[in-house]
Amino acid sequence: MGNSELISVILVTYNAEGFLQRCLDSIYSQHYPHIEIIVMDGGSTDGTAAVLSSNAGKLAFWKSEKDGGIYEAMNKALDHARGKWIYFIGADDILTPAFSQMLAGLTDPYAIYYGSVLKAGQKYLGEMAPYKQAKTGINHQAIIYPAGVFSLRRYDTRYRISADHVFNMQCHSDSRYHFVFRDFDIALFNDTGISSTQKDLVFEKEKARLILKHFGPVIYVRFLFKKLKERIFSH
Repeated sequence: MGNSELISVILVTYNAEGFLQRCLDSIYSQHYPHIEIIVMDGGSTDGTAAVLSSNAGKLAFWKSEKDGGIYEAMNKALDHARGKWIYFIGADDILTPAFSQMLAGLTDPYAIYYGSVLKAGQKYLGEMAPYKQAKTGINHQAIIYPAGVFSLRRYDTRYRISADHVFNMQCHSDSRYHFVFRDFDIALFNDTGISSTQKDLVFEKEKARLILKHFGPVIYVRFLFKKLKERIFSH
């Protein structure tokens, strides 16, 4: 990949006044020179829009309007992305300098690259075998997507919290794309957000079926067996 390759960093916000500037500063401080920032705010009622307005000169696009949740906002933001690569970050997360290092090594437009994040100061998840990808999912802030993958599909907003996990499952079974791990800790991940503290009930209901569809019968049976064991030992 040459240095002319643009990456779109997408930031979805809602009432993020307290930590938004810190996140933006971590993007501005990257050594990789070709980054555009797109912010979709869900009609915040605090000072988020004022923070965005004061940063407007450094943003490729921003808008504040009511939406149907984080994944609808992400889908809307994608319509404004011009990059060959796409990355999503939460307003309460922080990019590390390793993000630029990882960007410098992206070469395959059919690879979904992922690294690790730091969670409470510790490396979180690292390289994941298919079973762990199916069961746990790759942390969203660890993934850099080729833009082409979003011309095929978008986030399914029926899943209020786990649409990214479902999206990655769909990518896993798409023969055009493959996942590639790079050992960089690219973000500090805030684990107090909605995805860490609540369950997506629609996803939990459909999870086994989705695993069978996108990961095949061997991983599906292993998943069911693990669930059965957990049920037995929890009594």
